[in-house]
Amino acid sequence: MFFRILRWIGLTLLAGLMLLITSSCTMLGLNYSSLETSNKASPAPALEIAQLAAPEGRAEAMTMLEDTLYGPWPAGLPVRIGDWRVINPDYLGGRGTLEEVDITIGEGPGARPFRLVAAFPGNGARNPVVISQTFSPNCATFPAEAVTSEDGDPCSEKDQGQVVNFIVTGLFGKYIAEVPMAPYFDAGLVYASFHAGEFIPDSASQAPKAMAELGGEVNPTSALMAWAYAFSAAMDALENDPRVDRQRMSVMGHSRHGKSALLAGIWDRRIDTVIAHQSGFAGSALSRSQTGETLARMAKTYPHWLAPGAQAYADNPDRLPYDQHLMLALVAPRRLFLGNARRDVWSDPNSSFRAARAASAMWEAQGVPGLGDGGMRTFNPADGIAWWLRPGGHSIVEEDISAFIAFLKAGPVRSAASPPSELPTAPAPG
Repeated sequence: MFFRILRWIGLTLLAGLMLLITSSCTMLGLNYSSLETSNKASPAPALEIAQLAAPEGRAEAMTMLEDTLYGPWPAGLPVRIGDWRVINPDYLGGRGTLEEVDITIGEGPGARPFRLVAAFPGNGARNPVVISQTFSPNCATFPAEAVTSEDGDPCSEKDQGQVVNFIVTGLFGKYIAEVPMAPYFDAGLVYASFHAGEFIPDSASQAPKAMAELGGEVNPTSALMAWAYAFSAAMDALENDPRVDRQRMSVMGHSRHGKSALLAGIWDRRIDTVIAHQSGFAGSALSRSQTGETLARMAKTYPHWLAPGAQAYADNPDRLPYDQHLMLALVAPRRLFLGNARRDVWSDPNSSFRAARAASAMWEAQGVPGLGDGGMRTFNPADGIAWWLRPGGHSIVEEDISAFIAFLKAGPVRSAASPPSELPTAPAPG
């Protein structure tokens, strides 16, 4: 009993330390994001929809993203894909299989491998696939399964990081690490994921060196663009699989990986839908917004996420020739899910909503629904831009999983079967 008490004291102290560390990536306070948008400035400059819809206008906009915050998309950087290995032929009680494949990006001694793990429903059909980029190693995402650790050995208890996962899930939600697979199978979805840090480390000291040594004619210079390219490499591994519907391939990311999901959706047109959950600054939040984390602070805390030279724009976002509504518009006419939480003021849901509202015209110009007109509390999974706002903070919780799956199952056209629904009302600050 005495040692059990000591263990929990130690865990509590460690949790406090983790809380201090993670406070630099999300404001874990008691504030609420404002739901009032009519009294705030519209994103600037206004989008030139006709120009942006033309191939040359789209190319010019993508070049602006590369030249300012994100660095070059590494077109042509070699991708090598191994053979699929069956990890569990009777996954989820025989409902499907769990498999993994080695993917290597780059050439020469600096090429970097990572492993993609996929759960395939055993229904004999071509199923839609969602590819998720995770914070945690595959051992934590698929606990108790014999997936390969990042050391190359079968996962063991130490690879799952149980103590760290206990703390992280306590701070960032039950599903920030482990994935609830049954709902994805229930929806007839292939779920695939990889640990982004296995490819390019999420480290200001290690990431630039790893990207510079990839060996391509063009290498990424920001971790966000590198992780986006890894999404594309995962698409290469899945698109010709007979169990996958190549017309319905989606990418999904939370926080920093929501930012990379948006970039992947812009550069890889094979992607049918994008889920960018709480992507914040350099994602869906307006760079010129002064509420929340702000672009300047994010760039100083995580300089490797952005390209060299991006700090100058972050310190003075008025120098940017665009704002993030342009980035969202470049996803159109494919479907986009923007996830948010009322207490996640660090990610600035209010400016993200205004960016989505401004970008919506790009969907409408191409004949598909954009953002619904129900305001920040209304979720319709069939909208071209599906806006999701729940109570709570920067995390992935059960309600988010349900919203992701509803979005993935919905079609692009509003129907009587998928009416708008009002989100729960968060209590007012006391």
